[in-house]
Amino acid sequence: MPGVSSSRKGGSLSTTEADHSHKLQLAAFRRQSRLAMRKQSQLVPENTVSGNALTIVVAIMCFLACLTLGAVTLVRDAASDWQTDLLREVTIQVRPIEGVDTAAEAAKAATVARLFRGVASAEVISEAESTALLEPWLGTGLDLGELPIPRLIVVRLSDPSIVDLGALADRLAAQVRGATLDDHRGWTSRLQTMARVTVFIGLGILSLVFMATVLSVVFATRGAMAGNRDVVSVLHFVGAEDGFIAREYQRHFMLLGLKGGLMGAAAAAFIFALTSFVLAPSMSPVAADQTAALFGSFAVGPVGYLGALAIAFMIAVMTAITSRLTVYRYLAESE
Repeated sequence: MPGVSSSRKGGSLSTTEADHSHKLQLAAFRRQSRLAMRKQSQLVPENTVSGNALTIVVAIMCFLACLTLGAVTLVRDAASDWQTDLLREVTIQVRPIEGVDTAAEAAKAATVARLFRGVASAEVISEAESTALLEPWLGTGLDLGELPIPRLIVVRLSDPSIVDLGALADRLAAQVRGATLDDHRGWTSRLQTMARVTVFIGLGILSLVFMATVLSVVFATRGAMAGNRDVVSVLHFVGAEDGFIAREYQRHFMLLGLKGGLMGAAAAAFIFALTSFVLAPSMSPVAADQTAALFGSFAVGPVGYLGALAIAFMIAVMTAITSRLTVYRYLAESE
């Protein structure tokens, strides 16, 4: 039976060679498919209506996030400046008492304060300055002599940490009739509370913006995969890994997110610059003084601009990660 055995061996060899050839052809086809997809980017079409729409949505979201960050930074810096000013100043009030020379008592209170440890200066506010302070509420032409208006002494502290305000208040009460000390602790506490609330509100708005961006990317990614379902199916059939498909979508949406994020950050930076260099000089002197008192120079500063740039890159990274996870989820549901 040598002939039969030889024929069987020949048939087995031909079958093995055919299987090996088929595997080589399939592997070559897979490599060609992957190279073609990388070169032609047919898996994720470029410059589509949905892609452009997502870029605009991301730009708007980034713009809103940057504006929120700028507003929070502005309010926080202003509150910090107010708090610093309040901590370095206290006010002495000398109430009018019948039969007592209020001006003389105010001068005595200023002298007592100047001699106290840690006090840099103590200045009595003149009647003209007091009248100017009351004009916004009581109008012009005031005669302070006819009103029981207390005299004010502004005390500036050289080092608030070494000043014993309780001891100063006791000394004033003992040596100056009608004198009380206001250390502005109530205002300082309110400013701290306002700054914290502003930061929490800003973080809440940023969280909502990021959530809306993530949802937009999820819907855009699923829509793009649904529109290219045939291509994805063919790639799966020839053995393309999920990681390859996910990387293609991740790269595409990361570029869209980066483009939209930079557009939004640039628009926000333009608004910051416009507010700082155009609106402030155009205000009247009174309005400019009030704005400076509330918001300082009304400039966001380097923190706002760097924060806007950081938000743009953060959105790009978030877009890439979201699209990648969405692709994996979509492929798992399709199997």
